[in-house]
Amino acid sequence: MPHRLRKTRKLRGSRTMGYGRVGQHRKSGSRGGRGSAGMHKHKWSYTVKYAPNHFGKHGFKSIHPRPAEINVGELEKFLETGKYIVEDKTNIPVIDLTKEGYDRLIGKGKLDKPIKVIVKYASERAIEKIKRIGGEVILAK
Repeated sequence: MPHRLRKTRKLRGSRTMGYGRVGQHRKSGSRGGRGSAGMHKHKWSYTVKYAPNHFGKHGFKSIHPRPAEINVGELEKFLETGKYIVEDKTNIPVIDLTKEGYDRLIGKGKLDKPIKVIVKYASERAIEKIKRIGGEVILAK
């Protein structure tokens, strides 16, 4: 629609634009309240259609999150993707699990190549498996 034909053009200078006296079509009363007001009342059809998960409980955030752990058998994926450093003297790859976001190393799985692992905590079985093939586990603080 062209601007010259709009109702607004005819109502210029009329102060209320056709909405009567004393603040009609002003403030939040004209839109049924501020924000989410009326979601259980007069805006219920909107809630059903556009915000069906607005009400109710949706899980929780644990105050005791489990530490991120990884198995010995999964360390080979770091060797395949190249997320390791190679020491000059021994030519053994060094994997820093603390930088990768892991807290614990657990002893499940097999490992073929000797590696050096830096981690906060490691189980005795994991340390034993890595030492058996010529690797080393460094426990970081």
